[in-house]
Amino acid sequence: MIYEMRLYDCCPGKLPALQKRFETVTLALWEKYGIRQVGFWTTLVGPSSHRLTYMLAWESLAERETKWNAFQVDPEWIAKRAASETDGPILANIESSFLLPTAFSKLK
Repeated sequence: MIYEMRLYDCCPGKLPALQKRFETVTLALWEKYGIRQVGFWTTLVGPSSHRLTYMLAWESLAERETKWNAFQVDPEWIAKRAASETDGPILANIESSFLLPTAFSKLK
C-alpha cells in the first residue's frame, strides 16, 4: 500500500469552507471513483491553523493516476468546486507526498 499525504493551506478564514466541501461534495465523489481516505486532520498546534491534512491509500501509483485523474475531470466536481469558490479561492497552497510504510509500521 502507498499512502498519499496532502497538505492544504487555506486562505485566511476559508478552512470551514474547505471542510464543508469535503464533507458535502468531495467524499461522495471519491466513493464514486473508489478513492480511499485514511483520515483527515486539522492542526491543533503547529505552524498553521489554516491547514487541513489528509491521507489517501493507494494500491499503486498507477491506481492513483487512473482514479485521481478521473475524479479531477468529473463535471460534477468541476462545477461544485467552482460554486464553492464564488466568494474567492479557498486554497492558497497544496503539497502532496507519497509515503511507503516501513517494515515495522503498524499501517501497511
